[in-house]
Amino acid sequence: MDAGKLYLDSLKNRLQGFKTSAEKTMAKLTTEQLHWQTASEPNNIYIIVKHMSGNMLSRFTDFLTTDGEKPWRKRDDEFVDDPGVELPAILEMWEKGWASFFAAIDAVQPEDLGKTIYIRNEAHTVMDALNRQGLHHASHVGQILYIGKILLAGDWESLSIPKGKSDQFNAEKFSK
Repeated sequence: MDAGKLYLDSLKNRLQGFKTSAEKTMAKLTTEQLHWQTASEPNNIYIIVKHMSGNMLSRFTDFLTTDGEKPWRKRDDEFVDDPGVELPAILEMWEKGWASFFAAIDAVQPEDLGKTIYIRNEAHTVMDALNRQGLHHASHVGQILYIGKILLAGDWESLSIPKGKSDQFNAEKFSK
């Protein structure tokens, strides 16, 4: 298989894993928890989702043909909370952003990976732009998981190997 195709498939698979982890976390939280902030205005989960969606829609609408910072994007508005927004509306915004990202990845052909595109008038290869955005969104998913873990405290369920279960996991995995 072509290395470019392997890269695109791997990227999409890893991003889907991040997306799913965040969704599992958000599903366990109340509306109040989705809007919870510590002191001094850090981003809450709702704001993170709104920012990620706005970023993905801007970057991946006409991904290969227009600058990734669209004139219609209102980035500052992405950082304003609206405590009345509940999970279904948050997930609708979330899905819209991810759909644009995954559609852009699906449209990229391996031979496109070395082409130049622009984000805020800065040149990037397509591969670099995809890596930049994938890492950006992975860091925000990490924030969502961290906030969820804080809020759920003792009710947090590990999304990978639970603490204290590594030996059991290794025994099961390597005994086959």
